[in-house]
Amino acid sequence: MTFDNNIKISGDFANEEDGSEIISIIADSDFEDDNTSEYPSNLPILPLRNTVLFPGVVFPVTVGRDKSIKLIQEAYKGDKIIGVVAQKDQSIEDPTAKDLYPVGTLAHILKMLKMPDGNITVIIQGKRKFKLDEITQEDPYFRGNITATTDSKAAKGKETNATVSSIRDLASQIVEVSPNIPSEANFALKNINSPNFLVNFISSNLNVSVDEKQEILELSIFKKKANRVLTYLDKELQLLELKNKIQSKVKVDLDQQQKEYFLQQQIRAIQEELGHDSPDKEIESLRARGLKKKWNDKVGKAFTKELDRLMRMNPATPDYSVSLNYAELLLELPWDEFSKDNFDLKRAKKVLDSDHFGLEKVKERILEYLAVLKLKGDMKSPILCLYGPPGVGKTSLGKSIAKAMNREYVRMSLGGLHDESELRGHRKTYIGAMPGRIIQSIKKAGKSNPV
Repeated sequence: MTFDNNIKISGDFANEEDGSEIISIIADSDFEDDNTSEYPSNLPILPLRNTVLFPGVVFPVTVGRDKSIKLIQEAYKGDKIIGVVAQKDQSIEDPTAKDLYPVGTLAHILKMLKMPDGNITVIIQGKRKFKLDEITQEDPYFRGNITATTDSKAAKGKETNATVSSIRDLASQIVEVSPNIPSEANFALKNINSPNFLVNFISSNLNVSVDEKQEILELSIFKKKANRVLTYLDKELQLLELKNKIQSKVKVDLDQQQKEYFLQQQIRAIQEELGHDSPDKEIESLRARGLKKKWNDKVGKAFTKELDRLMRMNPATPDYSVSLNYAELLLELPWDEFSKDNFDLKRAKKVLDSDHFGLEKVKERILEYLAVLKLKGDMKSPILCLYGPPGVGKTSLGKSIAKAMNREYVRMSLGGLHDESELRGHRKTYIGAMPGRIIQSIKKAGKSNPV
């Protein structure tokens, strides 16, 4: 923003007509609606897109439409007084009378500049509100009959002072929070003495739609207009604070990630210098071992997915060690590796007799079970259950059965087991998750069918 009268500030309150940038400025910090001057009742009408002109506010407008250029050229040669109204639909290139809002602002052309591209930039100052009664001419540009109107002045009192003070404070906070508004704008806010002009100036710079600005312009009672501006300022401040909070959080998270990545690269370089395998080499080593395993496609896909997940993880996180242990366990399990059963009943009887004296009925039942298993080939039931007091030979009989069938033998004691997770394993989501006793026993046996 740029201020005259010994106040000069530059900034970026953007509005547009024909896609150009408008920088709002203040002409007079004590400006009030010009109620004393006489203005013609029939004026040339300049339609603006993407902005609304408020009384007292000065800003440059670049016009590019043929009608607008002709209007400015002729008005600048005359009394330099025009009527400025906003378009209802900013996408319309050639608006008609019904496309214009009924309330606009009388404006005085302060300066006209011809640009090299053929467009014209004019600096205009809003003077007074008017009501557009009718359009009397559309070619070569709009002309219309107007009725000048006057907004109510701010009443003196505590309520008005509190409202104006709140508007000024919120606007100052927005200037401090927003990175796009220079901090010098606070000087402008502090040097505006007129409450009416303060509301008009801030309304011109609000980050709201043209429709909402037009609603503010059409309000004639100061209290209603000030309260509406106060509402918009409060919303804008909350939005800016939330935006800055999100950006700050993202920046902190990004800085932490960059720090972790840098440290991890240093760790890898140190490990390579010491001759240790880096995490990437360790994962590739696991992948190479996986290619040699004789497992089915489903297990292979799960293993590959786990390794790909490891490649994306930071080795310093707790989840990395859990996933690494899980991948190593998959490699160490005997997938599709079975012992070949020996159903020689004579040999089985000889092994049982050599390992145990007596127990004839028990050994006879075991031989019957093996005989049925030999004939049937696959028998999931019944299951043999050996019971009795300690030391009678239950465990040694199981060991003898495994020896007789040429199977691996695993002894798994369930004494003192309090948590079923110790038997079936823990979920991977837990820190320090371990496989259950059954999986550990199969891993220890090295075969998928131990006794």
